[in-house]
Amino acid sequence: MAGRIPPQFIDEVLARTDIVEVIGERVALRKAGKDHQACCPFHDEKTPSFTVSRDKQFYHCFGCGAHGSAIGFLMEFGRMGFLDAVEELARRAGLDLPREASEHQGPDLRPVFAILGEADAYYRRQLREHPEAGRAVEYLKARGLSGEVASRFGLGYAPPGWDLLLRALGNGVSARERLIEAGLVVEQDGKRYDRFRDRIMFPIRDRRGRVIGFGGRVLGDHKPKYLNSPETPVFHKGRELYGLHEAQQASRQIARLLVVEGYLDVIALAQYGIPYAVATLGTATTADHLRRLLAAAPEITFCFDGDRAGRDAAWKALETCLPFATGRQELRFLFLPEGEDPDTLVRKEGSAAFEGRVRMAQSLSELLFDRLSAQVDMDSIDGRARLATLAEPLIGRVPQGLLRDMLIARLGALVGIAARGLGIGGPVAPQPQGQVRPGPRRPTRPPRQVPLTPLRLAIAMVLQNPSLAATAAEVADHWRRLDSPGIPLLVALLDSAGDRPNLTAGALLERWRGSPEAVHLARLSDPELLSHIPPDGVSAEFVAALNALSAEAQLKERQILLNRLSPSQWTEEDKRRLRGGMGAGGSDTTA
Repeated sequence: MAGRIPPQFIDEVLARTDIVEVIGERVALRKAGKDHQACCPFHDEKTPSFTVSRDKQFYHCFGCGAHGSAIGFLMEFGRMGFLDAVEELARRAGLDLPREASEHQGPDLRPVFAILGEADAYYRRQLREHPEAGRAVEYLKARGLSGEVASRFGLGYAPPGWDLLLRALGNGVSARERLIEAGLVVEQDGKRYDRFRDRIMFPIRDRRGRVIGFGGRVLGDHKPKYLNSPETPVFHKGRELYGLHEAQQASRQIARLLVVEGYLDVIALAQYGIPYAVATLGTATTADHLRRLLAAAPEITFCFDGDRAGRDAAWKALETCLPFATGRQELRFLFLPEGEDPDTLVRKEGSAAFEGRVRMAQSLSELLFDRLSAQVDMDSIDGRARLATLAEPLIGRVPQGLLRDMLIARLGALVGIAARGLGIGGPVAPQPQGQVRPGPRRPTRPPRQVPLTPLRLAIAMVLQNPSLAATAAEVADHWRRLDSPGIPLLVALLDSAGDRPNLTAGALLERWRGSPEAVHLARLSDPELLSHIPPDGVSAEFVAALNALSAEAQLKERQILLNRLSPSQWTEEDKRRLRGGMGAGGSDTTA
């Protein structure tokens, strides 16, 4: 995967990324000297050992060994793939992913994206030009939507008629096949016709802003009232969130996301200055939705009707959230007055009052205990025992850590026994299929004992101080002739760092992601290995390591010459190397 993204692009992404900002949005960092610290998100600890360096653009945990660049953090903490992590950072930096890296392995999906883009333009044009579009415009005006917000969300119109889109875009066999593949045209009993007819069209976009599907709201009495694109190679409604791209365009750093039910809820809230609403596409919240939400914002609030159905839906969402509830990000639940939805309520009371409701939304723990307590008699011993029975398996799905400990303590207080008397402990209970909690827990490790030969020391120092490439250029390079494993790697590291003088430690290590050397480099990037070297002694230690390698190279060359050739066969170059190899300490006097 990494090989399809030019290393120069990854360098540029990381150069424009502040790793402290990226991690700080997900982990509570505090300043510690020139770096930042926190309790590690990858293993349980009470004393902070997780360090983030802005200078090196690198994170490292001295307790479990977790380390890497901003890309690595998003992959490990948010369980993103490499391409998704690069894409997320590129979006933050205002960069577009190179085309050759934009498609995953498998069929070329660019024609599908292209036909969806053409359909998007067609529907928008029909909203402006088609004789029947006046009904759609009047409907949108009646819902209070402005032309500006309709344009921002790319609203369009699918006119009545069975095959208008097919005739407009289906010029040729290939184009017609693409329309079917993209879910825009239906083929049944040998006949083909437009899927969307006489509907207001809502384009659904991925994080890069590409149209991947549509939602259509019928204008007449036909059913269903709302119709979504079917599953296609580029559209999976259990993963996508309507409005997420628009929310990310509205704010580079989103403080919170509000999950609502419908397209018009998202658009109405945006019109009233609340641009952080997103909607699931007619499905309950899934684990894939949670991953995307938590990767985008530090606070997620789910919005539901206050009736019985809404509270049941909220409980299902809570159950989906449990394996992701680490305490590092807030998960909240907002219940609206019965008969209201976000669209109607924000128009009735205004954005300030609505946002006040969002800020006062119930936390996950409050909803958990309120719902369970309402099902039992809290005044009886039997009722409190029943509460513990109901709560224990749910809390058992929460990742081990501070939040889980606090939930156990709260349950103990409610039922009237010490937390240790509850049957919650040990490893986290098995997660439902497809649900993976963010931030995998790592065991702590003893301090690493890596013998620091001159070669390992030189590699470790370049990894952690890429600017040493300039120092290496001023030192004799006899070491480059040394026939030892690791020398080609040191050469490649110095060449990479020399090509980009401002390359950070994180960006340099990132260039070797997925390579056979990655494991060895990971060990040598551990800051503990160089903790004995004071900052003002780094350059001298590096020069000494290179000189030691040069001396070893010259000594080996001298031994080869002495063993294989008689003095009468020595060339002037051989004599020069022999003289160099016999210098003080075995090193060339020019080193």
